[in-house]
Amino acid sequence: TDRDRMYRIVQKSQIIVVRDVKCCDCAAAIYLKNMMGQYWQDREPAPGEVVFPFNIHENDRQQIRDNVVEAIIRCPESIRCVRQHLTVCLRVIIKHDFPGRWTAVVDKIALYLQSQNSGSWYGSLLSLYQLVKTYEFKKAEERDPLLAAMQLFLPRLQQLIGQLLPDATIFSVLIQKQILKIFHALIQETLEVDEDDRPQLVWWKCKKWSLHIVTRLFERYGSPGNVTKEYFEFADFFLKTYAVGIQQVLLKIVDQHRQKQYVAPRVLQQTLNYLNQGVAHSLTWKQMKPHMQTISREVIFPLMCYKDEDEKLWQEDPYEYIRMKFNAYDDHVFPATAAQSLLCKAARKRKEVLPQMMEFCHQILVDPNADPRRKDGALHVIGSLAELLLKVPDSCWVLHSFSPLKFHDELVLRNAVELVKQDLLTDKEMPVKVEAAIALQTLVSNQEQAKVYIRPYIRPVMQELLHVIKETENDDLTNVIQKMICEYNEEVALIAVEMTQNLVLLSPEEYEECEDKTVTALGILSTIDTILTVMEDHKEITQQLEGICLQVIGLVLQKPIVEFYEEILSLAFGLTCQTISPQMWQLLGVLYDVFQHDCFDYFTDMMPLLHNYVTVDTDMLLSSPKHLEVIYTMCKKVLTSDAGEDAECHAAKLLEVIILQCRGRGIDQCIPVFVEAVLERLTRGVKSSELRTMCLQVAIAALYYNPALLLHTLDNIRFPHSPEPITAQFINQWMNDTEFFLGLHDRKMCIIGLSVLMELSSRPAAVEGVAGQIIPSILLLFLGLKHLYSTRLLHKPDSFHDQKLHFNQRCGGDDDFAEEIPSDEDEVNESRNSMQQSSSVQSGRGDEDEEDEDDYWDEEGLEGTPLEEYSTPVDYDNGENEYQFFTAALLRVQSSDPVWYQTLTATLSDDQKKQLQEIYSLAQPLGPAGMGHW
Repeated sequence: TDRDRMYRIVQKSQIIVVRDVKCCDCAAAIYLKNMMGQYWQDREPAPGEVVFPFNIHENDRQQIRDNVVEAIIRCPESIRCVRQHLTVCLRVIIKHDFPGRWTAVVDKIALYLQSQNSGSWYGSLLSLYQLVKTYEFKKAEERDPLLAAMQLFLPRLQQLIGQLLPDATIFSVLIQKQILKIFHALIQETLEVDEDDRPQLVWWKCKKWSLHIVTRLFERYGSPGNVTKEYFEFADFFLKTYAVGIQQVLLKIVDQHRQKQYVAPRVLQQTLNYLNQGVAHSLTWKQMKPHMQTISREVIFPLMCYKDEDEKLWQEDPYEYIRMKFNAYDDHVFPATAAQSLLCKAARKRKEVLPQMMEFCHQILVDPNADPRRKDGALHVIGSLAELLLKVPDSCWVLHSFSPLKFHDELVLRNAVELVKQDLLTDKEMPVKVEAAIALQTLVSNQEQAKVYIRPYIRPVMQELLHVIKETENDDLTNVIQKMICEYNEEVALIAVEMTQNLVLLSPEEYEECEDKTVTALGILSTIDTILTVMEDHKEITQQLEGICLQVIGLVLQKPIVEFYEEILSLAFGLTCQTISPQMWQLLGVLYDVFQHDCFDYFTDMMPLLHNYVTVDTDMLLSSPKHLEVIYTMCKKVLTSDAGEDAECHAAKLLEVIILQCRGRGIDQCIPVFVEAVLERLTRGVKSSELRTMCLQVAIAALYYNPALLLHTLDNIRFPHSPEPITAQFINQWMNDTEFFLGLHDRKMCIIGLSVLMELSSRPAAVEGVAGQIIPSILLLFLGLKHLYSTRLLHKPDSFHDQKLHFNQRCGGDDDFAEEIPSDEDEVNESRNSMQQSSSVQSGRGDEDEEDEDDYWDEEGLEGTPLEEYSTPVDYDNGENEYQFFTAALLRVQSSDPVWYQTLTATLSDDQKKQLQEIYSLAQPLGPAGMGHW
């Protein structure tokens, strides 16, 4: 048995200790090593078992502990293999039993190491080596038992190696080597922390989180003039009580970095972020101001220079350098980014900072002996401040110092563009090519002459851009190539097919779930989409592009690579905007299969494409019942499952589009199933008014399509919760929800539907019951339309605001173009304060003023609904005019059924009658000449 074998092995180890054995069973030693490796550690029964697994008995363990060190020491050189296996056994014991069960090992090794008998030295050193190796890679806090033991051993080791150095015999050198191996194992992981590991030390992490807290406090709650009303008092308290004291400590940290003392990167970054907040306040700026020039030149500037670690990464892995350089996701955690933000903020807010820094950079750039890295830093600084330099009148003198950078001379611009082009096309360094590509696109976008100069070279430029994207997988370059495509759409038309083919080769055929590759692949697909959009007026080219794009679409759908569904669905949408080829109709069946697996997640992304299938080629849609069946099945599944109300709104909208698009095209058989699907959804819980009105709108569209067919359908629908026809429920729900029909299309459809409803010759009883609500509801809808039409003319984007926002994002600044502020003044966020004042005024008057009738359209009513982008024939320029449609219907009612007309208008107030007359006036030019007076 295993236990019997153990006894024999223990006896052999005792024989080695007691006798000077010339020969030993090496196999026995191997067996002992294997047994100890497997059975020395205590083991518990597996779950559900009651029998303990075999372990070496504690009595046997103790015998081995008592003898193993002596066995290693006394094992003769002639049986070295036994000693090697015994040292492994010792390591196993130390790993599991030291210091808990076997502290005596230290004393035992020390006894033989202190001995004057040199024959015991080598074996005891081998034993000590096993002790040190066991702790070699453990954390510092776990090494205390070893360090305590080494306090005993190190003096003896030093004494012993010094004693043996003059002796060059093999025995002496063997012992010296073993002492050095022990010392190396002791110090290699703990003598000095690796530079890359220092930020992970708990002391730096503690500082980092402290800075996270104080910086967030200052930014969010402690900055007077930039906080909401409830934090006014705290902000004033924080600034006067803590901000200056904290900043004083942080200035010392910055000075440590300036003096080349180590500061963890995240600590430095957060420190600079805190100082950034302090620039805007007079109290903190007053303290910071005397140090700002030193900080700018000796802290910020070196951080913005090309550094040794940049050079090392460039040389070792230029592609990783590119990924690091252009990684927008991690950019905010780098000290260099925080330094740039601080410099931009200080230069913008405090007048003395910009001239001093620009003079400093000027001196570096004009010095022919300046270190190229410092020139790189100077250019980096100027680039960061470029937009500010163009906007601050007082710094115009700076531009005179850098006249080569002013393209007042076309030759200078031409030379600059030529150099950038050559860097892109011929330079061997990939990081240079990437920078050149970005610079070239910027020049082309902002300098008309640069655009003209590059035009003859657009083919090699585009080809090289594709090559660099392939090599670097850089997402910024996909943005570059998209912008170049838009700048040179006519030239790109000549190479569009070739470019798209090359982009397809870059697409993720061997896709791996890697964030960088995913982002790049998304950029490539977006670039193909851009080419498709630019080429939409070139039908022949678009036809050629279709086959290429279908390769990518098929690849993504077959894999499947769900991360790219949104992009390939956008591609398919672009291919179906003008015409739909037979191949694209085949794609509808593929999409249906995809829908079955990834159902709801991508239905809203499919919606633009499905809308094209319905509206672009309606004849082909109706030529095969399968097409309509596929689209309806998808909508039905969304409406009857837990897809979320956004997807359900899209499904209902698609059904409405089909009804309106196919009005008069013979889809009567579809109307009952469409209406039943949406009304059944209404019988279940609906949280949003958007879904409720959208479902009602499908039935309204059916009413517009064929009133008699809808009423017949409603009379025949029965739901489990109610045996009665659903007609009355539908009409009552519609009347209750008319105020929730928003946007242009929805209001228009509701007006058309109500107009049809009031003109019915065979009216359901439910319509009679709401007669007094029909025209007031229509008037309310027209009131919303009136304001919607007018505000669409008045509300236009503020381009200056957009530019302002872009600049602030670039410089990491606030939400305004605040002018320089004197040193004894604070920055105040005027826009935020004005909003607060406006809010307080409105809240103050809320109880005094009566509810404004304009509240109906003031907020949501001014904008169209998101679903309005899916147009229908009703929305076309030659579609139904709701003013004419309503007035004509009402006049017909007045003429054909005066009693019913009187019922409809009996409850109208004078204001409502006046509004009705205004609607008549608006419809008059479009309607018959003779209309009655209401």
